[in-house]
Amino acid sequence: MVPMPSAKPPASPFTALDFQLVLLRRMADFNPDLVEDARRTLGAPLARMREAHRRWQAMVRSPRSRPPLSRYRSVLGEPESRTPRRVGDLDGEAWQWPVPLWPDLRFEVLTGSGGAVWNEWLVRAPDAAPPAPRTLEDLTPWSCTVDEAARAFPPARPLEGTAPARWGLALTAPDVRGERHEVVAEFTWGLLQRTAVSGPPRP
Repeated sequence: MVPMPSAKPPASPFTALDFQLVLLRRMADFNPDLVEDARRTLGAPLARMREAHRRWQAMVRSPRSRPPLSRYRSVLGEPESRTPRRVGDLDGEAWQWPVPLWPDLRFEVLTGSGGAVWNEWLVRAPDAAPPAPRTLEDLTPWSCTVDEAARAFPPARPLEGTAPARWGLALTAPDVRGERHEVVAEFTWGLLQRTAVSGPPRP
C-alpha cells in the first residue's frame, strides 16, 4: 500500500510580534543597523522577519483578503482607542493600537464611513511627550513622526512616497549655526528614516 502524504500543518497565527517585524522590514532599506537592534530586542530571528513580511504581503494582496480594519483587528486585537476625527469636510475615526517596540508611539488607522481606510501609520501616543526638533541635526532616524516634523518646521510640503507605507516632506530647517536649508525628510510607516539637504543654505 502506498502511504498517504501527511497533511500540511496549519500555519502559525500571525501575531502582533509579526506585525512589528513587518514595520521593521520596510525600514530596513534606510536603517539596517537600527532594524537589526530592534529585531534582536524582539527576540525574532531574521528568517521570521522575512516570513512575516511575505505573509503580510500575501494577506494584503489576496483577492480573498479581509477588509483592512478586520485584518488589523485579527492581528492586533481590539484597538486601545477609537477617536472621532474630522478630515476636511469628512467625518472619520482614528483607531490606535500600542506598539511594544516603541512604547511612546501608537499604530493608527484613520478610517472613514463604511470602513474605508484613509491612512495607516505610527503616531505619538496621546500621553507621551512629543519631541521638539529645532534644528536639522535634531532630525535623526526614528526621532519623530510626519506630523511632528511638519509642525516643527512649517510650512512643510508633503511629497509622494517612493513605495507603499512611505511618505516625504519638503521643509526648511536651520542647522546649529543658524543657516537655513531646504530639506527632504523621508518616513516609513510615519516614522522619520532619513533627511537629505536639497540645496545650498538660504539667507
